[in-house]
Amino acid sequence: MAIQSVSEPEATQETPQHHYLLDWSESQLCEWLAERGWPLSQAECMRIFVGKMVRDERARIERETGQPLTEEWLAAFRARRNAALEQELCVVPGAQAAVHALHERLDARIACASGADRPKLELQLRKVGLHRYFDGRIFSGQEMPRSKPHPDVYLAAAAALAVAPQRCAVVEDTLTGAAAGLAAGATVFAYVPQGEAEAFHRAGVAAVFSDMALLPALLA
Repeated sequence: MAIQSVSEPEATQETPQHHYLLDWSESQLCEWLAERGWPLSQAECMRIFVGKMVRDERARIERETGQPLTEEWLAAFRARRNAALEQELCVVPGAQAAVHALHERLDARIACASGADRPKLELQLRKVGLHRYFDGRIFSGQEMPRSKPHPDVYLAAAAALAVAPQRCAVVEDTLTGAAAGLAAGATVFAYVPQGEAEAFHRAGVAAVFSDMALLPALLA
């Protein structure tokens, strides 16, 4: 459930929350599932859920917990998740300055295209002070016919910017999201502050970086 941005050719977007926040976000789901009878390690939870919608694993969740994954189940989880986000979410160092620089350089032609549900997405952007840069250009994969790894959310963002996907740059921090960006025909840059950069290289991204302060120059 990472946040990504789409924009035009040489420069374009960014991602306000990344691996350490993804780890934190998935840990909330991990705790929720353990309380319902499916204990998972953090690594297992990341492997199964990172970059996906919870619904994508509906059959497995229902099998492991013995409970139906209903709209009420999802609403209760999201309410707890959002309350925790309000309390604990922090911006990635360098993200605000990077987004500001790209917003100025591209005359606001940047967008946020995420697999997260819109309430979470809007909450996160407001919480870390980035919403104003993407206002009116925020896209949720859960509102598309297909979410990531399908390209739909990136194609929608590119269309809204009136830019061909092939002239867009995408900044991603999950392999699922990178696959979506590549499937859209965009040039994908992977933010990997820790972990295995090699997997992103194998996936076909243009570059891997570990410091948000480097992003504006990388996309220059």
